[in-house]
Amino acid sequence: MSYRLIRPLFFALDAERAHHMSIALLRMMPTPPVPRPDPVLTQTVAGLRFPNPVGLAAGYDKEGLVAHKMHGLGFGFAELGTLTPLPQPGNPLPRLFRLEEDRAVINRMGFNNGGQAAAAERVARRRRPGGPVIGINIGANKDAADRIADYATGVTCMAPLADYLTVNISSPNTPGLRALQDRAALDRLLGVVMAARGTGRTPIFLKVAPDLEPADVEDIAAACIDHRIDGLIVSNTTLSRPALRSPHAGETGGLSGAPLHDLSLQRLRDFRRLLGARLPLIGVGGISSAGQAYARIRAGASLIQLYSALVYEGPYLAKRINAGLKTLLARDGFQTVGDAVGADA
Repeated sequence: MSYRLIRPLFFALDAERAHHMSIALLRMMPTPPVPRPDPVLTQTVAGLRFPNPVGLAAGYDKEGLVAHKMHGLGFGFAELGTLTPLPQPGNPLPRLFRLEEDRAVINRMGFNNGGQAAAAERVARRRRPGGPVIGINIGANKDAADRIADYATGVTCMAPLADYLTVNISSPNTPGLRALQDRAALDRLLGVVMAARGTGRTPIFLKVAPDLEPADVEDIAAACIDHRIDGLIVSNTTLSRPALRSPHAGETGGLSGAPLHDLSLQRLRDFRRLLGARLPLIGVGGISSAGQAYARIRAGASLIQLYSALVYEGPYLAKRINAGLKTLLARDGFQTVGDAVGADA
């Protein structure tokens, strides 16, 4: 059935209820077999083999309920979470809003999740050898006395179960969290995180905000190199408000979707300019087509992620983007997606 036909049913519900319904429907579906990787789209990033470059961003599957099934929708990898050491309810309802006129979403969820221990048991039960690449996004509890210690706890608890870990210090919905992007705090955080990983091989990615000044970009880039972070995800949602038409434009929280596209692309270019090919970049923010995904790859992203676009484009968007990427790569004479990474940088 075409998503255009059923989308009005989802949009008749408030955004968070529709989100839970989509999770419930996916849970009822059988786990699909892992498809054979396409050599044009497959590449190795941070020592991991990704069957295609299109990933599901964190925020959709907060609890690890369906990440192991997302390859059936065309995703090359899925990132679950954000998970905090202790369960927390998140911010009061309502906290998730569709901006239909802008093809955007505003959320102020606040890291609502059932805690890392419950998720760890769930993920361990559902992982299968040779299954899809699964990343786990970790954060700090809102009322934690020591937020950096929370990230160390997350590494210790979740690293054995994850193909990669993402250190999320860029959500705008936990007060003060983005202060960890400041150089001194970031140096301390990354030092603790990498020490907690120890001699383990689980790659560590850092997820940053798009709302950064040039000096912030330089500091973050330098810290990633100094602490040998394995990858950088650019970017989370924005607190900025470009010209928006939706009645929900005034809601507080992080803005994602189409209005984030240009800002996130520019931040990716900024980091690529400073880092070159020394650090893999993952591009996120406002991607809803093969052309936009390809532009992010040519700007320096080894992988891309999406989430908000699924609300408007439907669950099989990843498959369409991958098909479009193959066409664009062939048009420009690239043999593999890896050959196109940074072509415009």
